[in-house]
Amino acid sequence: MMDKIKKTELMKKALDVRMGIIEGVHAAKSGHPGGSLSCADILTYLYFEYMKIDPKNPKAEDRDRFVLSKGHAAPALYSVLANRGYFPVEDLKTLRHIGSVLQGHPDMKHIPGVDMSSGSLGQGISTACGMALSAKHFGNDYRVFTILGDGELEEGQVWEAAMFAANKNLSNLVAFVDFNNLQIDGTIDEVNSAKPIDKKFEAFNWHVITINGHDFDEIEAALKEAETVDKPVAIVANTVKGKGVSFMENKVSWHGSAPNDEQYEEALAELKAQYEEI
Repeated sequence: MMDKIKKTELMKKALDVRMGIIEGVHAAKSGHPGGSLSCADILTYLYFEYMKIDPKNPKAEDRDRFVLSKGHAAPALYSVLANRGYFPVEDLKTLRHIGSVLQGHPDMKHIPGVDMSSGSLGQGISTACGMALSAKHFGNDYRVFTILGDGELEEGQVWEAAMFAANKNLSNLVAFVDFNNLQIDGTIDEVNSAKPIDKKFEAFNWHVITINGHDFDEIEAALKEAETVDKPVAIVANTVKGKGVSFMENKVSWHGSAPNDEQYEEALAELKAQYEEI
């Protein structure tokens, strides 16, 4: 089990990240809060506890790489990068504004800490495979992490990448699946279910671990297990879309809707109350 003090710190950081998501999407009057909130804990653990990174040197050759394959969850990535020190937290309020580097999808050319531009679903994991293959080829020890949406698994390119990763034995690649069961038009069952997700990755010769994507102990244990496996690893993280804001949780309408002023105040008040309770 994780040290209680460390776990408390991570829980607070995750709430900071969630508040940043709400700040950004509200200021933009557009964006994707639901799927950003669902992957906030995974991103928080990776950036604050696990990955080998340096905000003061975001292009360090030996850094671990991260690709947000579900690029529409950019508010989550931006918030974790800002809270980790890559750029000022205040910049989150410029999300999707003209002249801001914080575009609707991550842009590696202008945003410190973004390793790959992404947003076209299915392409991020392919890029992550390329990064992992490069590390193997040149004898580098950095690792590559990516997060996919469960709806994203409907893209055929995901499974081409999965086949490639296993064939090239990319044991330095870890793919999280943000399994929140909702996508833009409804549940994944209603649209085009990729279930059973675990069995599909196993069939492509990946090592699969299933966790609660909001439990830091389980996230930590899964990543430690991944270090011991000589094949690519898929971590299927069961999550709640809109996690942390009660009126957004498990509501498909919050996939791509921004809160109005009243909802913004309500969401921040709820997150701040959770912060005080920790």
